[in-house]
Amino acid sequence: MQVDLLGPAGRLEALYEAPAAPRFAAVVCHPHPRHGGTLHNHATYRLARAVREQGGATLRFNFRGVGRSAGQYDQGRGEADDVRAALAWLAAEHPGLPRWAAGFSFGAWMALEAGCAVPAVPGVLCLGLALSLREGVAERARGCAKPVAVVQAERDEFALPAEVERALEGAAAPRRLTVVEGATHLFTEALPALERAAGEAMAWLLEAAP
Repeated sequence: MQVDLLGPAGRLEALYEAPAAPRFAAVVCHPHPRHGGTLHNHATYRLARAVREQGGATLRFNFRGVGRSAGQYDQGRGEADDVRAALAWLAAEHPGLPRWAAGFSFGAWMALEAGCAVPAVPGVLCLGLALSLREGVAERARGCAKPVAVVQAERDEFALPAEVERALEGAAAPRRLTVVEGATHLFTEALPALERAAGEAMAWLLEAAP
């Protein structure tokens, strides 16, 4: 179902999908707006579908300045606020259900930024965590006081699995890293494997969260 949310910069174009009786909900964030990222990105679509297969309602949306969403790119600052607005919409739509944050690439960073800061969010699911995207991404992934699951491509150009593993070391809350063999950052070669891994990661998060 297509919906319009009210974000800090105006309208946010979104797509809401849910099973008959969802047991949780999740915002799913797309990759970098400056590099063609939209809510229809193939990996974002697979991530959302994997979440729904675990019983969750999903809300994919276009960040400010993408598609029909108002505003313009804001270097990640305003985009994190967009995620908070999407989480608030889910809270109104599903009062009482836990709300998770998930995302792919740039969207994974935004999911961390917003999800770790909003008290009601029990954890974060990251697909293709791009550590080289911005200084501080690794610190956020390690320092988040909530469970974080990461699904990473074996040959990811923006952070190899070993780099992600090092970034997660020493975290106070539970962490899980799953590697999709043979895949590069966009997961074009391994979409079914990506979806399976994302579903398993979501199932783990549901168990790991307090």
